[in-house]
Amino acid sequence: MIVGHQKQWQFLKKSAELGKISHAYLFSGPEKVGKRKVALEWIQLLFGENVKLEKNPDLILIEPEEKEIKISQIRELIWKLSLKPYAAPLKVAIIDKSHLMNQEAQNCFLKTLEEPKENTYLVLITEHPDSLLSTILSRCQSIKFYPVSQKEIENYLKKEKINEGKIQEILKISMGRPGRAIDFISSSEKLEEWQKNIKTADKILSLDLADKFQYAKELAQKNNLKEILEVWLSYFRNILFEKINQKNLDSLNKIKKIIEKIQETNFLLSTTNINQRLVLEILMLEL
Repeated sequence: MIVGHQKQWQFLKKSAELGKISHAYLFSGPEKVGKRKVALEWIQLLFGENVKLEKNPDLILIEPEEKEIKISQIRELIWKLSLKPYAAPLKVAIIDKSHLMNQEAQNCFLKTLEEPKENTYLVLITEHPDSLLSTILSRCQSIKFYPVSQKEIENYLKKEKINEGKIQEILKISMGRPGRAIDFISSSEKLEEWQKNIKTADKILSLDLADKFQYAKELAQKNNLKEILEVWLSYFRNILFEKINQKNLDSLNKIKKIIEKIQETNFLLSTTNINQRLVLEILMLEL
């Protein structure tokens, strides 16, 4: 079930019905907002109801390996696209987190865009379209995705028979991202971990610099660092909205700078092999 994004879905559906499908699409927007879900639903529409997507050789999924998509993956993709469809009427490839294609991979991929094969289609999914070559961007049909309204997520949660108290909590922390809301109802542990990290974010503000640096050292060793930073981002955004509602403008710039620094830190950690402890210490200077 697609939560929100009806304008994007209707455009894709109409394109399929009219047979006016672009060779390549770029789905861009925040993480966990539903880009991949829409892509899979659309591919199912193209394949037909009788063709299963699971383990289908005509659906090729490319994902990062160790924070990057390598040229070897793109070469394998090109080879697979050269083969005739096996079970479906066409072949489709999804390149998830396409901004993590390294320079060699992007240049190699560009050749595929310049010489499209019949009955083969590409969907690039990204949170950072600016990290892709302009020549790649210019050859893709761009479809932008935005955070979904709280009402749409709330209606979905009610259909899933989630209790009202939990719905309100999930709405507050999902920030318009259906994928995140689904994570929370699928795993109570994830919601508990989120609540724990919220308390930590609140505590950090009162620490002195030495303790903040010690925490940065400990944090750098964690495997779920990206998720922790997402919690902090949600926490400080909620503070920002509260201060705006209270018309407390004195500390707005400070909160804005913290949010920007968390976003920058998360981007660097997601897309580069930067020293994690160092970038976290720089973040601590802002908190």
